[in-house]
Amino acid sequence: MTTRLGLSADEMLLTTRAVRRRLDFDRPVPESLLAECARFAVQAPTSSNGQSWHFVFVTERAKVEALAAIYRRGSDLNRGRFIASSRARAERDPAWGAQQDRVTDSGIHLVQNMHRVPAMLIPCAAGRSEDPRHVIEGAGSVIQAAWSFMLAARERGLGTCWTTLHLMWEEEVAELLGIPYAEVRQFAMIPVAYTIGSDFKPAARDVDGVLSFNNWSRSAPLVPTLGGLYEPS
Repeated sequence: MTTRLGLSADEMLLTTRAVRRRLDFDRPVPESLLAECARFAVQAPTSSNGQSWHFVFVTERAKVEALAAIYRRGSDLNRGRFIASSRARAERDPAWGAQQDRVTDSGIHLVQNMHRVPAMLIPCAAGRSEDPRHVIEGAGSVIQAAWSFMLAARERGLGTCWTTLHLMWEEEVAELLGIPYAEVRQFAMIPVAYTIGSDFKPAARDVDGVLSFNNWSRSAPLVPTLGGLYEPS
């Protein structure tokens, strides 16, 4: 029987974190539990009711390790740029910088241990067109579906983290997993594991400063996304 945390919808939305440091790499995740969470993914909104998504779970150790090596390759390429960008913003906002140091440390931890994760999810959508409209339609559907999976996983004691570094070698990953590269686009690589503890808290995020009604109004300067190594926090 699946263990449930009994979170309310609000609690689940407020505490579904990008989990890196608190993933339990030693506890297997049953494929039946992954499939159970996927039931929620396929109920997500989808562009024009296309339902063009497909979810590739990877649990075979050799393939997990191969994907982790590709992820590490991306980390090696991006680490310097990410840290330099973080340092520039931290000089303007020391409190943000202290938090970002923790994010960086957790990202390094994931890079060093990605080969140990019990399972990975690669959400995909049909279509290889470079037309931005088609890319956005596919992303808009599959990202919502993957988030539904991640919420369902949280309720069942699993942690997840959206990563994209492997996409620099998407065709290599497609060959490894038998994904038809010419017809299917990958959007992420999501490690899945039981969490060490389940007491996640809401992040300290500003609400009022990022809201406008009817006309743009913002007192703080916009900060471009850093991107690269450690992805969403």
